[in-house]
Amino acid sequence: MTFADLIRTVLRRLDGAGIPYMVTGSVASSYFGEPRATRDLDVVIEPDSQSLEILLDTLVADGFYVDQEVAREALHRRTQFNAIGPDALKVDFLIRRDRPFSVQEFRRRQAANLLGVAGFVPSVEDLIVAKLEWAAAGPSELQVRDVAGILAVAGADIDQRYLMSWIKALGLDEVWNAANR
Repeated sequence: MTFADLIRTVLRRLDGAGIPYMVTGSVASSYFGEPRATRDLDVVIEPDSQSLEILLDTLVADGFYVDQEVAREALHRRTQFNAIGPDALKVDFLIRRDRPFSVQEFRRRQAANLLGVAGFVPSVEDLIVAKLEWAAAGPSELQVRDVAGILAVAGADIDQRYLMSWIKALGLDEVWNAANR
């Protein structure tokens, strides 16, 4: 299974289960910024319990390993779970958090062509904020480099007012300054 096959399979299964989603992480940062290699797919999802069961059943039928109890608990706690696919490709499913930024980020997601597959990604501004949050949560030079790459490629198209409002609201000034050098 190629990485494009992984994206295609996972997005089809999400669509088939009726689960709204957006691809984030390194795939989204490569879409907006400088490409980088990855072996995993990060997807924010907004399932209910019925659609989650449909997703889990179809992933297992496709040969993915998924701890279904962990997935159900992730939905309940609004955390994350993963699926390991053929060729050891990993998918991290992140249940959309229930807070103002995450709700707005998900509402603003946009259509994108991901390695030839139609899907959804966060807006460039929301991706930057999310990457800054990951960088602030623990030492992650990779997240800061992703933000710098996005700024280098998409800088002129970024809504600075919107971006700065969330950076201030979430207390990300310090990590923003590190990425924006």
